[in-house]
Amino acid sequence: MVGRTAWTDADHDADETARHRHSVTAVTVGETTFRAGSGSSTRPLTVAPATWRDPLQRLHTDTVPVPAATRSGDTVQLLVDDNGKAATAPPRTAEIALTAIAFGTGASAGIVLAAGAVIHTCLRLVDTRCARAWESEWESVEPQWSGRLRPGHGTGDD
Repeated sequence: MVGRTAWTDADHDADETARHRHSVTAVTVGETTFRAGSGSSTRPLTVAPATWRDPLQRLHTDTVPVPAATRSGDTVQLLVDDNGKAATAPPRTAEIALTAIAFGTGASAGIVLAAGAVIHTCLRLVDTRCARAWESEWESVEPQWSGRLRPGHGTGDD
């Protein structure tokens, strides 16, 4: 259920994001440079300053990701939001599926671990009760069974 809910929510969010993304043609106005990725495991991006017009024909200029061989004056396709600012693409189906699988697997693992902890605790309680009951019963049986006197007992105290 958690995976299905995650899938439904992420798919709805992706559809909503896609409604607010528009493809425009941008023209690079400078040389490409490399920008380090935001994390240690991300690859550097090739970026260049570019200009474009949004769907309302307002002019925008910003540094955007471009292919490595892009030169000044080349055109590139760019996704922009409703305000005309460069934006990322909505998540693809594969990304949504992986997220849903991760949430579903995490929830299942959590349920299994919680159930295991409850079972372990119950078994420990049962084992403790059994040990106490055995000890109590053994105290009453052991003197007759072993033939030994318990400390403080004299002969004929049975």
